[in-house]
Amino acid sequence: MTAAATVAVAGVHTREAGDPDAPLLLCLHGIGSSSAAFTPQLDGLADQVRIVAWDAPGYADSADPAHAPGLDGYADTAAALIRAHGGPAHVLGVSWGGVIALRLATRHPDLVASLIVADSSRGSGTHPEKAEAMRGRAHQLAGQGPEAFAAARGPRLVSAGAPPELVARVVATMAASIRGPGYGYAAASMAEADLTDDLPAITAPALVLCGEQDTVTGTDESQAIAGGLTTSVYVTLSGAGHLSNQERPEAFNAWVRAHLHVVARVPA
Repeated sequence: MTAAATVAVAGVHTREAGDPDAPLLLCLHGIGSSSAAFTPQLDGLADQVRIVAWDAPGYADSADPAHAPGLDGYADTAAALIRAHGGPAHVLGVSWGGVIALRLATRHPDLVASLIVADSSRGSGTHPEKAEAMRGRAHQLAGQGPEAFAAARGPRLVSAGAPPELVARVVATMAASIRGPGYGYAAASMAEADLTDDLPAITAPALVLCGEQDTVTGTDESQAIAGGLTTSVYVTLSGAGHLSNQERPEAFNAWVRAHLHVVARVPA
């Protein structure tokens, strides 16, 4: 059963499932989403771990931050959430959430038992054009509004063959989750980030996954993450776009189960 809670950590709202005594899995969503993106994991992994999926500061049911947190601020808030749940945690980050997870592992290595990084990147700061485009997202949202912005961007996040009901769910989740200033703060944190030099210092064992048809961050970027980490396994998920955890949930969850079985001896 999934429960919702507002944790006493800077007004962070979470969805939670699983045995409170089981190993902790913290889920960090992408820049256009919320805890709702992890419904397939909340439903599919709760028999194995205690899952906590956040609404990032400024998203969905979480409070707006008083100022731009920056990537370090998001990582530190995630660290506080892990401590509040008695951590350490296995940390699953999708897209922007993966960038936060990687920074979390560098700033608070004692709190990160392992990493699962899906369809992510080293940050948009690796290329000036990417950084500029990311900063422009906030202006697009302000000009179009959440519904029109989500309708234009949401379908790009899944493969061309994704079922219409998944596309509709992705668009609806985005429209209900994003707002200013939170989205702008998140975009700024991505535009400033280049974690290339941070990766070799991360010692937590990592599973890096990417949808074969991810046209947003792409398999090359996920492979760059995996190659830069000390200990990693890289997996390409066929038939999936950028939101592989939602488009191929059974396969995605199976890889997460296998990873947790190896690194934490959690029963598969």
